[in-house]
Amino acid sequence: MTAPTGTAKAPGIKIKTRKPTGIVPWPLLLIEGEEGAGKTYSAAQFSSSDRIGQMYWIDLDEGSADEYAAIEGADYLIIEHDGTYRDILEQIEAVHAEARRAAAAEEKPVVLVIDSASALWRMLTNWTYERGRRTTKNRKLLQDDPDAAFDIGRNLWNDALERWQRVVYLLRTLPGIAIVLARGKQVSATDDNGQPIRNQTEWKVAAQKDLGFDATCWIRMKRDADPQVIKVRSLRVQVQHGKPVTLQQFSIEDLVFDKLGCSIESQPRVMPALAGDLVQPWLSRVEELEDRDALQALWRSVPDAANRLSREEILTIRAAAERRAAELDSPRAGMGDKPPSDADKLRAAARHKAAEQDADAEQ
Repeated sequence: MTAPTGTAKAPGIKIKTRKPTGIVPWPLLLIEGEEGAGKTYSAAQFSSSDRIGQMYWIDLDEGSADEYAAIEGADYLIIEHDGTYRDILEQIEAVHAEARRAAAAEEKPVVLVIDSASALWRMLTNWTYERGRRTTKNRKLLQDDPDAAFDIGRNLWNDALERWQRVVYLLRTLPGIAIVLARGKQVSATDDNGQPIRNQTEWKVAAQKDLGFDATCWIRMKRDADPQVIKVRSLRVQVQHGKPVTLQQFSIEDLVFDKLGCSIESQPRVMPALAGDLVQPWLSRVEELEDRDALQALWRSVPDAANRLSREEILTIRAAAERRAAELDSPRAGMGDKPPSDADKLRAAARHKAAEQDADAEQ
């Protein structure tokens, strides 16, 4: 089709393709169920397999990692963390990097166990409620009635979901085997308004509601029954809707290597992170920086053509960097700290202005 006269010719965009490999990717296993059903035991027992490399174990408020190391042949390392989301995320990122190194070296697969997803989601839920309590509207409401019900904005829940999804993305793309344990139990069914339905029950996994869909293989364990595969993404194991597959003499080793067909040739799922625009990763980097020089370097690097950012996106990121620099210059007063004086504020403003002029001069 001929372009109209006077219009610019669109740049040619090449189609990017590749041939499918047909290789079974490493799985993200969700093992959920009743307390005492054997979830933690099965994960610890898997560490004795000679078909895997190093297993790393992140214990989140469960406290059983040390005890289960007494299982015959168990061999895993407990990852230490300080209980904060940032430290937990950084440790998962470190395991992800180690798994990538091991895969490149054609070593046996690294295994990461999260015990449990229930504790992680509970932490993020509590964080969201605490943030909700601190909003101006809710602080005023609770001053009059400390027990009053208050609304939590959708933006706060979106923040919690974003943090959750950062963890899940690392688990889904791990160049090894990811195992997530979670609590599950029978509860009263509820209607659309959250009210219980008389004489009706349903099974509920105590974690973010999409975890079952994110998992490659979803296993349910009960104390008085054999484990069942609720859902699986596999050509080798088929699960019909509403008809779970029972696993007799269950072991994670048999499930991963024999039933699902994973092997040393397996690769992580090829799954680039989706983003509505290019701004959000930059904003996350800005918030994590604690050094003013690093912020200035980021500010200067944003316009680079290789970043593929529009003018509006560049301005948004630079504004965020400037706000973050101002926060570092005048941090909020903590308990026992004196609030900044007017002189302190003026000095901070002067430093900020001088830095802006220096950055402008370099452009």
